[in-house]
Amino acid sequence: MALNKLTLPSILVNSYMSALVTVSESVGLTAEFVKPEMAPGVKAPGSRVAAFIGIVGGIARCTASLMADMDSFEAYVGAFTGGIIKADPDDSMSMSVLGEMTNMISGRALIMADISGLDITPPQLVSGENIKLSPTVKSNVKSFTLPFTVGKGRVFLILSVYG
Repeated sequence: MALNKLTLPSILVNSYMSALVTVSESVGLTAEFVKPEMAPGVKAPGSRVAAFIGIVGGIARCTASLMADMDSFEAYVGAFTGGIIKADPDDSMSMSVLGEMTNMISGRALIMADISGLDITPPQLVSGENIKLSPTVKSNVKSFTLPFTVGKGRVFLILSVYG
């Protein structure tokens, strides 16, 4: 399959979905994709923390966002730090876990996608009550929400491809 602006979204969705599962497993967590809740647009209810990364180069103009509720945030911070750091959206050390996780997922996803010339930007971290991501609503922007359960929590991977 030739890479073009039509195939890029499906390649990124598949590689990012697999990468989130693989990175979670590498730190001892199980992330289960909730396929019936996959949706176009952005739907990440209950999110308390988020990390945003740009995907740039070649034909790509995309963002990958990882949004999590407190239960999944606590699970990831505990797994990444061996329980040494407490998950706190107001603490830069625990928030850095989300940034590093987003870096790891993005790096693995781009390797899996095998698209030369792509790179990622540094992550931007956000915390707050019920964070909402407002993507550009235009016909040339396609956003997808990939929901996962992690323990008792939820984590959402949102990919937006700007055509």
